[in-house]
Amino acid sequence: MAAAPASADRKPVVKIVFAGHVDHGKSTLLGRLLTDLGALPEGKMEAVAESCKRRGVVFEWAFLLDALRAERDQGITIDSTQVQAETDTRRFVFIDAPGHHEFIKNMVTGAAQADAAVLLVDAKDGLQAETQRHAFLLGLLGIRDVIVAVTKMDLVGYDQARFDDLAGQVMSHLASFGFDADRVKAIPVAARDGENILTRGTAMPWYSGPALIEHLDALVPGTAAADAAAAPLRFIVQGVYKFDERRILAGRVLSGSLAVGDEIQFSPGNRSGRVKSIETWPTPKNPADRPTRAGTGQSIGITLDQQSFIERGAVGAHMATPPHLINALRGRIVWFGAEPLTPGNRYKMKLNAGEYLCVAETIEHVLDAGDLSTSAAAQVSRNQIADVVFRSRGHMAADAHGEAPQTGRFVLVADHRIVGCGLIDLKGFAAEDRQQSPKSANILRVEHRIDMPERWAANGHKSGILWFTGLSGSGKSTLALRLEEALFRRGKQVFVLDGDNVRHGLCADLGFSPDDRQENIRRVGELAQTLAHAGFIVATAFISPYRADRDGVRARAGDLFHEVHVAADLAICEQRDPKGLYKKARTGEIPEFTGISAPYEAPHAPELVIDTAEQEIDACVERLVAYALATFDLKDAG
Repeated sequence: MAAAPASADRKPVVKIVFAGHVDHGKSTLLGRLLTDLGALPEGKMEAVAESCKRRGVVFEWAFLLDALRAERDQGITIDSTQVQAETDTRRFVFIDAPGHHEFIKNMVTGAAQADAAVLLVDAKDGLQAETQRHAFLLGLLGIRDVIVAVTKMDLVGYDQARFDDLAGQVMSHLASFGFDADRVKAIPVAARDGENILTRGTAMPWYSGPALIEHLDALVPGTAAADAAAAPLRFIVQGVYKFDERRILAGRVLSGSLAVGDEIQFSPGNRSGRVKSIETWPTPKNPADRPTRAGTGQSIGITLDQQSFIERGAVGAHMATPPHLINALRGRIVWFGAEPLTPGNRYKMKLNAGEYLCVAETIEHVLDAGDLSTSAAAQVSRNQIADVVFRSRGHMAADAHGEAPQTGRFVLVADHRIVGCGLIDLKGFAAEDRQQSPKSANILRVEHRIDMPERWAANGHKSGILWFTGLSGSGKSTLALRLEEALFRRGKQVFVLDGDNVRHGLCADLGFSPDDRQENIRRVGELAQTLAHAGFIVATAFISPYRADRDGVRARAGDLFHEVHVAADLAICEQRDPKGLYKKARTGEIPEFTGISAPYEAPHAPELVIDTAEQEIDACVERLVAYALATFDLKDAG
């Protein structure tokens, strides 16, 4: 099947990674494939055979690929190996990726360059943990065309039932990672005997599909790039530079395209402007040669028709197709860290070009490599795959991986090391797209002439928000009012916003449905921010049962926000029942009562926890006063 050299330059080049569990036959399959295609360098076979004889080991097809002596000694592939071959219609770059879990990063390096993948599964051993991880990473890297090669069919007597069972398992597994069934093919092979490599063999007459090389010849290079080009615009800002009078937003077009004159919205922040120019380097000498359009994969700079504060990590999109604005997501992750992931731990999430401080809020489940089942877990250990909910302090612009692979993936960092990577799933998560942008386009902010530091200097202290959250009866209002009095007696500007009080005025039109509770907290959050910007220390006493609502306030208020969890449990609160509300809730007089018929989501990482069941009220107040004095840089004058 070797092609004439004269036409080689005109053939499309397809890069294919061979992945799968260690010892499932990747190097063996590739060695046989290269030999049958006549792609080995002259004398290579003889040299390897002589080397095997000299070293006292049995010849293996895999040794034709394994470039390192350590690999031949241990019988495993350590580094990614690239070799070239060609048929009548294609030129191939075959990438042999290591299958051992200790070299997972080497596998990623090799697979990152590929257009398609051959995922190998040993017919005897079946679907293993590393196969699962490799399948996940192929999806993470944007590879959509996969050929599942069920290898070593000779070891199971070329049994069709075994092939059908394994092929079905792998297809189901890939589907769970978002792979399109139409772009995944399965084939049984026995590489040692050359069965179904270049042509269909005689050992498996029940298989009537194409041979492996025919599957490879059918692949079209650049399909991932074509998919990205047809997707909505995602321009990732990687840096902002100022030259003469121009403010250039430099970045990369991950998908779609943009043109001069397009109106672009940048998230987070929802700032927008029209593209005034597209900048490239070096700058064309003739102004007529300057580009007016940029497409997928291009690294460019743009200027806008108006000055806007846009930072590194912002995602530019056309107005009709923006990314989701979120502060929580579900990530299907593979964990690389030596220390396990546990709920409550904080990690840096690298998403597009942005970096966000995130908390691992909940481990929904861990995937089992054997039967693809899911199970509850208290932690995610190294090399495990799991679905984990992460929550950030600020808003993030992202897409679900199934909608836009380029902006639907992330990396987790701890102690300056990459500890995990993941695919974004937004099912069940509310987007914050309505992040309180004015409905009218004719509203402009008025900038105050007195900034916060000047107010702090006049007041003698910083300002901020102490957000008390907890069940009804936990003591939020009592503590907030006692704190207000203690700080006021020390000459501080302080005010309490209480849940019952605001429902007599600002929020009198709201009930207690989930939507009304969300709007209640949004309004109070905006008022608390306004007071904090005016220089006040604001103590808010609200049940605020949903983490997403509290984190939404935190995201907008930034460093002004301090969460105080008043952590008395339900039994204690119901025993106290100062307003008789629990009794009414138990009899059904009050529907959707938090803790009884509506949920309360306790914070995972509050700045302060006060347990009023364990400490007397005076001791609790002392802790609060000490925290406030230290946090707002106050000095206790006695």
